[in-house]
This record gives sequence, C-alpha cells and structure tokens, in this order.
Amino acid sequence: MDREPKSIKVGISIGDINGIGVEIIIKSLKDNRILNEFTPVIYGSSLALSHYKKTLEIPDFSYLICKTADDIQDKKINVLNCIDDEVVVQEGTSTPLSAKLAIKSLEKAAGDLASGKIDVLVTAPLSKESVQQAGFPFPGHTEFLAEMAGVNEALMLLVSPFLKVALVTSHVPLKDVPALLTKEKIVEKIHTLEKSLTKDFGISRPKIAVLGLNPHAGENGKIGLEEQEIISPAIQMAKNDGSLVYGPYAADGFFGSEQRSKFDGVLAMYHDQGLAAFKALSFEEGVNFTAGLPIVRTSPDHGTAFDISGKNIAEEQSMRSAIYLAIEIYKNRKFEKEISQNPLAITVGEKDTHNSR
Repeated sequence: MDREPKSIKVGISIGDINGIGVEIIIKSLKDNRILNEFTPVIYGSSLALSHYKKTLEIPDFSYLICKTADDIQDKKINVLNCIDDEVVVQEGTSTPLSAKLAIKSLEKAAGDLASGKIDVLVTAPLSKESVQQAGFPFPGHTEFLAEMAGVNEALMLLVSPFLKVALVTSHVPLKDVPALLTKEKIVEKIHTLEKSLTKDFGISRPKIAVLGLNPHAGENGKIGLEEQEIISPAIQMAKNDGSLVYGPYAADGFFGSEQRSKFDGVLAMYHDQGLAAFKALSFEEGVNFTAGLPIVRTSPDHGTAFDISGKNIAEEQSMRSAIYLAIEIYKNRKFEKEISQNPLAITVGEKDTHNSR
C-alpha cells in the first residue's frame, strides 16, 4: 500500500501583532479544508491569536499549542509561542513588545526551517523601524535570511500570476543607488533571476528584460551615462553567457505598455522603480519571494497597515497567495532535484539504435 504523502509544513512568522499580520493569517487559514493541503505552523503568540479571534468574530478558529516543532501535528493549525512575556495587543501602533515578538518569531521560524523541521517560511509584515530600534541589525527579512543561509546577497523578487519583477538594489537610499550599480552586480542578478525562473517556476530558457536607471533609459547619454557605461555592457556580458536578456528599457514605457507580457522576468535597478509599478498592477495578489537562497521564503506584498489594524477590513489574498507560492516553489525544487538525481537511463540497445540512424 502506498504511504500517504508527507504534508508540507508551512512556517508562518507572526510579524508585528499590532498590524494586520495576525488578521490575515487567521483569515487565510480559517477554512479547515486547507489542512488537507498543508500543515500551518504559526510562530508567535497564542494570546495574540486569541485576541484577534475575538476581534474578528471567528470563534471556531482552533489551533494546537506546541512547545517545540517536534510537537507539530498534521491536519492541525500549530502555534509555537516565541516569548515568555505577557503579550498585550495594542492595535494600530508598534511597541517594543510587538517588535521583540516579531524578531523572536522570525528567528525561531528561520532556525526550524534551517534544521528541516518546517519546509517553507511565510513571513507576515513587521515594522522595519521598530525591529531595528529593538536591535535587529538588518534592513529587512531578505538580508536576514541571506546571512542566515550564508549567501552574500539574495534577490528580492515580486511575483504575481502575470508579472515577476526583481531588484538589483533593494533597501538602500535612492542617492546611493548609482554607486552600487556595477556590471558584475547586474550580471550576477540577471543570472540569479534566470536560475530562479528556471528552477523555482519551471520556465525553460526564460526571457528577461532589464530596465535603465535614468528617465528614458538615459536617452543616449543626455540624461545620465549609467545605461551606456554599466547597464548595457552588463546585458551584453550576460548575453555572452547564453542568457536571453534584453534592454535597457525605460521603466515608464515598459510598465505602461503590453511589452512587459513578452518577458518572463524583469530586472529593475532600485526598489521603487520595480515595486511602484508592480504594486499598481498586482497589489492584492502580489507576493515577495526571496530568490537565490537554499530555503523557500515568501511574504505578502504589503506592510503592517497599522491604520486598518483591528477593523476587520484587511484583505488576506496576498497572504494566501504567499502560502501557495511557497508550496509551489518547494514542489518545483523537489521535482527538479529528483529528475536531476535520477536521469532516464539509455540502454545499450537504445544507443545502438540511435547510432544506426
């Protein structure tokens, strides 16, 4: 008799409990049918969940409190409490306690992910300002996970059903962007994006569009030289390596036309160049995926939204999309690993037949 397939364990860090994170987690998991598809493991606070169950009037949202990841049970929503402090929810504003819990939640979930106790990680939004004030020495989730995985630099990739946008630079001031752009860095990001599109999304020979830095992609040097001196040479270097990469394109015209539909991925030079257009086109279902890591991490493509916390109006679609994208990428990677380890063997008879043609 075939053994029942292992349920994928989806770790979910709780983010800032005073934002909308807990609300969208509960709304994403409240339909018990999802337990037939994966096993949720929430890292955070059962007290915070209890508070929002009452606020959202979802009394039948049940879960199992686990001491460690060893206690996780399939077909249950599992919760691991990450701090010993008494947790008090103050909707609408980040506090030292909520920042501490957000950090501990992320650290605990990442540790269990690294040790294989969970399979993928989905991170609810946190306040970057608050966690940094609480001693978190990273600009965001992406940089923390890159260091944890021993990778110099991960790739921030925004994903929707019809658009995938990656960034050369992410959480840095705009004034610092030009100095951070080098041919080598852009080529590295192109190759990381290409590998992710192939390995994580199953796209064979992906086509990649690269955006310029300046308005009108520099207009032949009239509005900046980065396109001529750095970006175009980097594109040519990647082409020489066999990549299907094109550009540089002016960002406004590219996103404002159907040209974007001709490419499998887009590489933007800086945060808002890529994210402003992406969120305008895909806000409710967009997902942030950290590409280029040995682990799978996704998150909703929005922030803590303190202004609507506790009002029961937050949309959970982006969180749900983040969960299912993490599962999809995990399965794609597993399949890719299996077929690379077990290639179809060619028998002697088959070889003879091929040679005789």
